[in-house]
Amino acid sequence: MDYTTAGVRFAGVMGGDGPPVLLLHGYPETHATWHAVAPALAHRFSIVAPDLPGYGQSFVRNDGVWAKRDVATELVSLMQSLGHQRFAVVGHDRGARVGYRLALDFPEQVTAYCSIAVVPTLDVWPAVDREFAKWAFHWFLFAQPGDLPERLLAADPDAFLDATLDHLAHDLSSLHPIAVADYRAAFAKPSVHRAIIKDYRAAYEIDVQHDAADRRSGRKIACPVLVVWPRHQRLVADQGHDDALTPAIVWRRWADDVREVDIDGGHLLPEQAHEAVVDTLLSFLA
Repeated sequence: MDYTTAGVRFAGVMGGDGPPVLLLHGYPETHATWHAVAPALAHRFSIVAPDLPGYGQSFVRNDGVWAKRDVATELVSLMQSLGHQRFAVVGHDRGARVGYRLALDFPEQVTAYCSIAVVPTLDVWPAVDREFAKWAFHWFLFAQPGDLPERLLAADPDAFLDATLDHLAHDLSSLHPIAVADYRAAFAKPSVHRAIIKDYRAAYEIDVQHDAADRRSGRKIACPVLVVWPRHQRLVADQGHDDALTPAIVWRRWADDVREVDIDGGHLLPEQAHEAVVDTLLSFLA
């Protein structure tokens, strides 16, 4: 796949036949995240799995802020250029954060939305504690001003990436070696470092401002929402008035039609629990 929008030259893969589904990967990966999920879904759906702007082989044509609102706009342009006026969105990790912004800003385009292992950014920040800061230290490293994060990543990108993947997967060897090779090839590029850092800086600044504006106005996601949660992943979200908080309860602050499925596995569910993810998505998207 090689399609150019106003701000991005998108790379990735597409295939299959049926209603369109947009698959959005997370950090620090590429579209290869979906190597086991996409082929199974392609029997019933038209799958589009791009590298997020600046990640992988997707080239950002300007040097602006990596706001999720801007990324969502580029993705709508991509889907429309492929002839898909309405489509479902499935996002994991950073892709899920792009996905919910896409669903909020483009309700007439998004028919269904699935978030894998993510609750909205606005709900995360007030609940951050020492355990989250230790587990997700990169949220704070990448938010630092200046070029220090870029310099640190450039010093030994393979070591940083392998440590990150081993941390997220609990065992780097559990990931497919071809997918890992794709992640390493992408992560070796300074342009990818810059895009990732802009992604996290936006989540610290403009993205959360957009979320807060939606919360104040009462704006919600109009389509059905599925949250797929790793059964053993700790939920970090603002407690509000909920005594027994669950991911679905958090998402019901953002949508009226929300369902939750918990799956055994760690954070990288599309790779480490792909059969359960496929079964869950087939049921939801049907």
